[in-house]
Amino acid sequence: MLQFRFSTVLKELSQSNLKRPLTGIARSKSSSPNPHCFRTSCPDARVISKLKTLHAGVHRHRPPCVAPWTRAFCTKTDGAIESTEQGKKDEDPTTSKRRKAGILPSLEDLLFYTIAEGQEKIPAHKFITALKATGLRTSDPRLKECMDMLKVTLQSTSDGVTLDRHLFKKCVQSNIVLLTQAFRKKFVIPDFQSFSSHIDELYESAKDLNGGQVADYIPQLAKFSPDLWAVSLCTVDGQRHTVGDTKVPFCLQSCVKPLKYAIAVHDYGTDYVHRFIGKEPSGLRFNKLFLDEDDKPHNPMVNAGAIVCTSLIKQGAGNAERFDYVMNFLQKMAGNEYVGFSNATFQSERESGDRNFAIGYYLKEKKCFPEGTDMTSILDFYFQLCSIEVTCESASVMAATLANGGFCPITGERVLSPEAVRDTLSLMHSCGMYDFSGQFAFHVGLPAKSGVAGGILLVVPNVMGVMCWSPPLDKMGNSVRGIQFCTDLVSVFNFHNYDNLRHFAKKLDPRREGGDQRVKSVINLLFAAYTGDVSALRR
Repeated sequence: MLQFRFSTVLKELSQSNLKRPLTGIARSKSSSPNPHCFRTSCPDARVISKLKTLHAGVHRHRPPCVAPWTRAFCTKTDGAIESTEQGKKDEDPTTSKRRKAGILPSLEDLLFYTIAEGQEKIPAHKFITALKATGLRTSDPRLKECMDMLKVTLQSTSDGVTLDRHLFKKCVQSNIVLLTQAFRKKFVIPDFQSFSSHIDELYESAKDLNGGQVADYIPQLAKFSPDLWAVSLCTVDGQRHTVGDTKVPFCLQSCVKPLKYAIAVHDYGTDYVHRFIGKEPSGLRFNKLFLDEDDKPHNPMVNAGAIVCTSLIKQGAGNAERFDYVMNFLQKMAGNEYVGFSNATFQSERESGDRNFAIGYYLKEKKCFPEGTDMTSILDFYFQLCSIEVTCESASVMAATLANGGFCPITGERVLSPEAVRDTLSLMHSCGMYDFSGQFAFHVGLPAKSGVAGGILLVVPNVMGVMCWSPPLDKMGNSVRGIQFCTDLVSVFNFHNYDNLRHFAKKLDPRREGGDQRVKSVINLLFAAYTGDVSALRR
């Protein structure tokens, strides 16, 4: 009701001013104590009466330089206002100091006040702790300048621990926009600590599962412990959370299939790639010798389609050049975090790859490859790509790059085209989970790709990427704990593609700040302003 009355008054105010020229604009020093403020002319008495009714008592607190019927607009805000002789006479010493310091504090000052909580200095570890609570890491490439300056500055201080306001400002000014977004909770997941706590609970719940078998048809994979279990996530704003064995390297195996498909579409476009590969789920085991009615592999997420897709990358180049090309792409997707290669797995896979050789010769017979393709060389390249190593942490950044429309969230670099990302996520959603793809799309409703090493690459579009890893697999070839975690994730949060339908609000939405908390913050802010509590306003 109050908002409606304000709107009516402001509308009448604007209409009354638009009916006549702004004759009350004062620009000369003689006509106003503050030459950098200009005023609109007096509105009619009817509007003034309404304003007085709505704002009883406001005129008692009006600054001396503002007449009762005018509204001032300041044109400079960063210490650039020069006082006139008349202004200097009228100002008390406190006002003069505030004017020299600038009408408004800088973003760096506001950030300092937020963290300091009324103290003159802040310990560096307090800043780092507060930073981590937002989801950002000190190793984030976007914060390199800030972290380097912080290290140098602490070495020059007397105690090597604390920072005053000026030193703090010097440290953060190079990354102030990102830091301000983080501390004002303007990231995609505002309350990241609460969200992380839920993730930890889901992790612990899935950890208790003991079913499944570690894949042994590739001998090197059989060496992993069934007790390994890790979850790592990265949001589109670069917020990170990891739990479990997230630094243990493992091979991507089939999780590389959507990534190399994305590279092929990025380089050649959708139409060219799908001259050789279909878009439909096969309804068959991932390693079947079977093609669609057009004699093409059903999709790039089964072995036949992935082998053909491999032949499309960097055509005409040797395997060494092709491999380096894909590795560079994946490193960019991972924000230059760990991407390696397991030669032992490569040799093990090639020695036990009779089924894939059979698929390769079948594809060659059906002329599924581009003209001039060396099938045996392509199979070697295929085995190499399956043997690329990642950690849960680096793979979560890859998934987040897909969630972020092709931009790596921790470097800001465009890696993939929007077309490549859209097509990749579409096929991951319909074909990414082997024979469990339909069930996964129904219950989880998110694009994902699993691999026989135990990884599940999960994408929540426009929110985050997740990598779950646990070697024991179910009969479909998917990680037992990974499937449970993904299912539990969408049972708690409204990440399922169709959870956001109107009137469907039974789950948590971490993308929104809690409504009650926002109302409470506004009330506290208004009360602090009413009582003149400057410290509370700064917090």
